[in-house]
Amino acid sequence: MSDEADIRAHPDGGSGSDGESGSGLPGAARTPGAGTVTRAVVVGTGHYLPERVVTNAEFTERLDTSHDWIVSRSGIERRHFAAPGEATSHMAAHAARAALGDAGLGAESLDAIIVATSTPDLTFPAVATMVQAELGLKTGFAFDVQAVCAGFIYALAQAQALIVAGTARRIMVIGAETFSRILDHDDRGTAVLFGDGAGALILEAQPGQGGSADRGILAVDLNADGSQRDILYVDGGVATTGSAGCLRMQGKEVFRHAVEKLAQTAQTAIARAGLAPAQIDWVVPHQANLRIIRATAQKLGVPMERVITTVADHGNTSAASIPLALSVAARQGRFAPGQVIVAEAIGGGLAWGAVVLRW
Repeated sequence: MSDEADIRAHPDGGSGSDGESGSGLPGAARTPGAGTVTRAVVVGTGHYLPERVVTNAEFTERLDTSHDWIVSRSGIERRHFAAPGEATSHMAAHAARAALGDAGLGAESLDAIIVATSTPDLTFPAVATMVQAELGLKTGFAFDVQAVCAGFIYALAQAQALIVAGTARRIMVIGAETFSRILDHDDRGTAVLFGDGAGALILEAQPGQGGSADRGILAVDLNADGSQRDILYVDGGVATTGSAGCLRMQGKEVFRHAVEKLAQTAQTAIARAGLAPAQIDWVVPHQANLRIIRATAQKLGVPMERVITTVADHGNTSAASIPLALSVAARQGRFAPGQVIVAEAIGGGLAWGAVVLRW
């Protein structure tokens, strides 16, 4: 089903400039005596979606809603729900294997695994350690990142920093969620929006020249504002209710913050990369809501023909949405070597951010 996602082709090839790279986090580290820098370059992608496809019709049978209402408000037509017994770590491991296959690498070549998730199998240990075990690894390190829908952007930033610092040479970064387990299925405002899935990306240390023409991550921008935590949260937790709780959202407020903050963070990251919006080949946004995606693209001055959208088929998969979209688009041959991609996301916290990378 994922290969039928609404992905619009960009007719032109890659673009870029030779301007210097800048970032709120280190974008590249000089190699002593070599005159080059270290970049974190994408070498493989993969994704996994549960077998069960949930159409809008399943909600119309028991909620005061309709297919047309759901599509008009969100752009979502279907989503995937995990099967009983299928956990976040299982989906993450499937996506990891797919990414390794895409890269032509063995699991033993990984130095680290980072998983972005808000729906771990257990309170601890980290999902990343479970994926490590599933891949048969007993070396390297593994940990989770929790920044809700912005989690994959935060995880990419961590992986890039570790590679630039020389702590790791090759890192698997995964976004994986089973949001179906924390939904109030009687709340039409949230139950229809979310789905389950996983996406993975492998970053590898490669040399660059330090300019925006380099391949790999060129710039990162991360942000948070805890004063807005009450507009999107889960009403449970270990230290409060002792239960997982259910997702609660003030939709209008989230929409307002999302459009403004996503455009701002993308613009900041693009400028830090030494590029202009006109030089961006693709925007890969968090797949929360088609109206948010369109409004953000308009603010950026980027036509929808250069925006990857999979929300119709996947719904909002939180931290998994960007790696899912990246993997689906890559499988369809949408990305050409040298093209510039901007990924941006916002989630509960509020937490938001963007990454600029050259494919």
